[in-house]
Amino acid sequence: MSASPGTERKPHAPFVPPSMQMKEFTLRAVLLGLVLCVVLGAANAYLGLRAGITIAATYPAAVISMAVMRRWKGTLLEENIARTAGSIGESVAAGAVFTLPAFVMAGAWQSFGFADAYWKSTALMIVGSVLGVLFVSLVRRGMVEDPELPFPESVAASEIHKAGQRGAEAAKFLFWNIGVGGVVYLLGRFGLFAADQPFTFGVGSLGSSQVRLGSTGSTKIIAAGGSSVVAAPSVSPAYLGVGYIIGIRLAALQFSGGVLAWGLMVPLLMFFLGPQLHQYLPADSPNDWSGIAFGVWKYIVRPIAVGGMLVGAANTLFNMRKSLMAGLGKAFQDLKQTQEDQSQLSRTERYMSSKTVFGLIAVMFVLMCFLYSYLSGLVAPAILAAVVMIIVGFFFATVSGSLVGLIGSSNNPISGLTLSTLIIAALLMVGLGVSGISGVAAVLGVAAVVCVSSAVAGELLQDFKVGYILGGTPQKIQVVELIAVVVASLVMFFPLMLLNTAFASSGGFGGKDLPAPQAGLMATLASGIVNHDMPWPLVVVGICMGIAMIMMQIKSPMLVSVGMYLPFETTGAIFIGGVIRAIADWVADRRGLNSAQKTRVENAGILTASGLIAGEAILGLAWAGLIAWKHDFNWQFFAQPSYLFGVVIMAALAFLMIKLPLSSAGSPDEPAPPQAMM
Repeated sequence: MSASPGTERKPHAPFVPPSMQMKEFTLRAVLLGLVLCVVLGAANAYLGLRAGITIAATYPAAVISMAVMRRWKGTLLEENIARTAGSIGESVAAGAVFTLPAFVMAGAWQSFGFADAYWKSTALMIVGSVLGVLFVSLVRRGMVEDPELPFPESVAASEIHKAGQRGAEAAKFLFWNIGVGGVVYLLGRFGLFAADQPFTFGVGSLGSSQVRLGSTGSTKIIAAGGSSVVAAPSVSPAYLGVGYIIGIRLAALQFSGGVLAWGLMVPLLMFFLGPQLHQYLPADSPNDWSGIAFGVWKYIVRPIAVGGMLVGAANTLFNMRKSLMAGLGKAFQDLKQTQEDQSQLSRTERYMSSKTVFGLIAVMFVLMCFLYSYLSGLVAPAILAAVVMIIVGFFFATVSGSLVGLIGSSNNPISGLTLSTLIIAALLMVGLGVSGISGVAAVLGVAAVVCVSSAVAGELLQDFKVGYILGGTPQKIQVVELIAVVVASLVMFFPLMLLNTAFASSGGFGGKDLPAPQAGLMATLASGIVNHDMPWPLVVVGICMGIAMIMMQIKSPMLVSVGMYLPFETTGAIFIGGVIRAIADWVADRRGLNSAQKTRVENAGILTASGLIAGEAILGLAWAGLIAWKHDFNWQFFAQPSYLFGVVIMAALAFLMIKLPLSSAGSPDEPAPPQAMM
């Protein structure tokens, strides 16, 4: 908070004084950071495609870099460089999974194979991530030093680096549970237990009638009554970990969307439409209850969820309008201060010169013009799209940084910022008379660059703040971030390709195993607006639903709508993770733990959950690679694995997630450690 009237704010004193010379930008620190960047980025790519959620990598990267660099007898500033490079991979992954699958889902790219998509995907990621670094470099000083921006995750990460002994202990929680999460995931894949279990409930009579389909003369059995097919919660360490981290309130909000979709909308639509359902479903839809219910959800309920997500994104930005405008004002004000003589600045004040930053932005603009022209096959619209991207991209990069300073990168509404950009670009293409695949490709190209740019900008500003607290050199942080985002962009395509190939039997991107909700939304909006074929009546229903949720003062209409869009087994498992967190908090209260003990329990719980997430994500990528390499691999413990045994496994994970953090409460007399904020 700002200083009260009549008082002066004390000058900032970094942990490592500017006059102290210490190893910082070393080869081992950079290499460690790049390894973390790729691993944590790939893990988040898996999680984003599966659950529509990514987890900020700052805290795990801080713990791992602390543990490894301590073993190598590295310095505090080397740890900071490694963490900085390691955490940025999550942002590149978030931008990639939120947008790149949309090119395939919208038909703009024929496939997501190497020949069709690698260089286009990589170019979009490199341009977006480099621009994110450059944009936030222009506003770094004013925002990092702003006392009104608390930077909660930056403070927590910096305190972890300071608390060396605690960092080593925290690493044990993380690494041990990475193993647990990976083993459980593999046991499920090898058929020791069933990870999912569908079940059916009926509404009304279960009669049926034959319906003739078009001129082919074929018939289909369509329900005259109503039914819904719902899957039991997935036995997934990653989903349980996500629910634990976001907590019971947010997990319940997301789960309520699943209940609304599968418990209300699907059965009611099937009950009242009955034989008329064939008008809304593709002719090749399955005839069984499961196939019909899935079709109703995919082709009717999901467009309604799209409308709700649009309102949720707009509401999020509106609620943050004051902080957005303040961040933008601070950015333009700080532009005047970028011409200081670098030689007169202390080590902790040196950063990349404005001449270099603006020169690189100009280079990126030229590359964008060529890239958009190549993607769309158009010249003038491509140049206009590049201009729009530069303007909107800088605005949203600043907005993203401001939001990270207020609420942390975990809660940064990147998808909402990207949706706003996509709608602007799509309406612009319509105004220019551009339609078809070319227009869709141009719109998605703008959205992809802005999404990656905004995600990277927010994360980099968070890293700048950690360096500001610890005494790192901003210029070296910028250089290592540029290296890291380029490396992440060069390799991030491969985990996405592996996952899409491995889960091709269930639909790949947009299918049951990889729903990719944000990318699906981008594809739906881009294609619908540009080609004038949006299912507007259903979208309007979703918009009205979103407005009603706002009027009812529901905390996050966006989260409810995302819950409608995701498979029920996913939201159910995330909700159970939230319940586990609530039980752990309740037990801590019952034991009368003080605030210091509760903080230790919370930190250990977040590390435990993060380890489970990382374990499943890493082994999930390994499994995807195995399937892509050997397509006929199907070795199983049991031909028909039991879901009941899966429930036992889930209960064991719940016990672990409650017992392990509570065991780290420690003595009531111990001082409180820094609170971990994901």
